Amino acid sequence: MTAPAPPPLPSRPPRPLAVHWLVDAAVVFVAVLVVALLLGIPLLPLAGGALVVGLVAAPFTRRAEIRALEARGRLPEA
Repeated sequence: MTAPAPPPLPSRPPRPLAVHWLVDAAVVFVAVLVVALLLGIPLLPLAGGALVVGLVAAPFTRRAEIRALEARGRLPEA
């Protein structure tokens, strides 16, 4: 006996570009934090650099989310 398939997730629009920017910046900050602390780099310039890199990466991650939603059929019709 197998369990019934779960219901499909509802469709949703992609997250705003600002959300991608902040999440990407947080990922860069955490990824570089240990090395930066070992090298003695202050946190403020590290945070500024993470915001810049997050801003550059945000359009790419948003497009990747849109492609993933389209592939799953979860993008609402415009």
